[in-house]
Amino acid sequence: MLRPALTFKLSVLFACIGVLASGATGYYAYHANRTMLVNEAEHSLLTSTELLGQRFAASIDDVAADALVLATMPSSASVAQTDDGVGASPPRERLAQVYSSFMVHHPEYLQIRLITRQHYGLELIRFDRDGDGLVRVDGRKLQEKGQFAYVFDTLAFTPGRIYTSPISVNHEYGTHAAEGKPTLRIGTPVADFNGSVVGVVVIDIDLAGMLKRLQSDLPSDYQIYLANEWGDFLVHPDASKTFGFDRGRRVLMQDSFSMTKPLFEQTQSEVLANGLAHPRQAAGQVLAFVRRPLGGSEGNRFIVLGLAKPLDDVLSGAHLLGNRIIRMVLIFSGLSVLLAILFARALTKPLHLLAYAATHLFAEHAMHTLPLKRTDEIGVLARCFDRLRREIKAQMDALHAKQRELVHLATHDTLTGLPNRMLFMQKLESAIEEAARRDEGLAVLFVDLDRFKQINDQFGHSVGDKVLAAVALRLEQVLCAGDVIARLGGDEFIVLIEGPRVAEAAPGIASRIMDALNETLLMDGHSMMVGASIGISQFPDDSGTAEELLLNADAAMYAAKSGGGCAYLRYQEVLEARRREQAGLARARAGEGAAEGREAEPTA
Repeated sequence: MLRPALTFKLSVLFACIGVLASGATGYYAYHANRTMLVNEAEHSLLTSTELLGQRFAASIDDVAADALVLATMPSSASVAQTDDGVGASPPRERLAQVYSSFMVHHPEYLQIRLITRQHYGLELIRFDRDGDGLVRVDGRKLQEKGQFAYVFDTLAFTPGRIYTSPISVNHEYGTHAAEGKPTLRIGTPVADFNGSVVGVVVIDIDLAGMLKRLQSDLPSDYQIYLANEWGDFLVHPDASKTFGFDRGRRVLMQDSFSMTKPLFEQTQSEVLANGLAHPRQAAGQVLAFVRRPLGGSEGNRFIVLGLAKPLDDVLSGAHLLGNRIIRMVLIFSGLSVLLAILFARALTKPLHLLAYAATHLFAEHAMHTLPLKRTDEIGVLARCFDRLRREIKAQMDALHAKQRELVHLATHDTLTGLPNRMLFMQKLESAIEEAARRDEGLAVLFVDLDRFKQINDQFGHSVGDKVLAAVALRLEQVLCAGDVIARLGGDEFIVLIEGPRVAEAAPGIASRIMDALNETLLMDGHSMMVGASIGISQFPDDSGTAEELLLNADAAMYAAKSGGGCAYLRYQEVLEARRREQAGLARARAGEGAAEGREAEPTA
């Protein structure tokens, strides 16, 4: 169980972690606020879209009501039954004034026409709108319109019914300001006193002007979309995408906004989308779409109306809140970091001391810093660690001593204390590499004692061992400190000499060794002389490898011993002697061959 002091420090540290957790809470609050704002924007857009759709439907109903007023006027039926459209009559003029008044009070009306059933749907009264105001078309400029659907379809209606045309671009000839504009036509039959349809009243509506008036109350950052029942864009922020069917390139709403497909399939009446939940379908926007019938209950026509708002505008409040949250979190984070540092230092300082002592296990100064006087768990751990360190140090000292002893035994001769063959070969190889780098030479002297076997047989092995130790001491006294002496085994020693003039110095050193070993030794009251034969090989003249240098020196030593001992020979001298011997044998064999030839001649 933790003591109160350490528990208090841990509790403070956990408090700092709680402050950091508040930052995470602020982060999630920011995201929740974003989601809430987007949801509110969706509902607000949906409400505005439905309201705009209702106002659009109400505006069409108002136009239909105007058409019904004009169609039910008694003068409309009498004018529509005239035999031709040429000439002016008081009823026609009075009716024309009414039509003109409607045009004046409804700026979104592009045309109002009274078309008779007779004369192939001849226009009897027609008012157009152009840039200068109203234009009355009369006389021979009146046209026959019986071939258009808004005439023959409306003539087939019963009185009181309303015809609503598809929204299209007006391409009729001579329509003044209406030509080339998106147009919606509202028509209704004109009936006489018997109920027979004698003509139609048609009102052409400027769709763009109507929508502009309807959306005047909407925020300026709202974007409006409108599509017909097939999905063709009729209104779009990018005008190039509207009325694509009129230009031979259809741009469909359900292709641009895939979430609107259920509206055109008539399985849903409204859809919502936003750039947070649907980044691909509504990138950077919040969207609302509704489907509304067009022209009341006549037919199956409908429109899809949509409103969009930039996501950045929706999230502007969230960004402001997010900035405040970030500033607050940064302030508290700074304070929590400062507290964390202070308390972490207070809490971990003794642990750092223990870690430092562990990494400097055998440094006495590291042990003085241990918190041995603390009464909590850290103090107990420090005291246990100090005891453990002392035991480990004692064991490590003993182990290192054993290791040094083993290493020395593995590389040195136990009797003489000189390097053995393995260590000598390592030093010889290193010396060869260094000599080759410096372009210098070296010499290997193979020393074999001449009378050691007789001494060993005569006085015993114990005296022989003392003789070998004395020989090793004399060799160390004769040679320089930089020379390497090793015992190969038995009574064989090997010497490595390095230096720039080793070729000249080697014979002199060999001579000093022989003189030293020819001096009388006194062992256990016995006087004796050892003597030695020495073979010399040199790098690079005799060989470039350690093994061959050793073998060549051995060969030279055996040659010196075979000559009577107590001498030294160079390997080059051995080679020259062999060559002279081989040449003498060759001459002798040649002389024997000549003598045999002379003896054979008389016999022949």
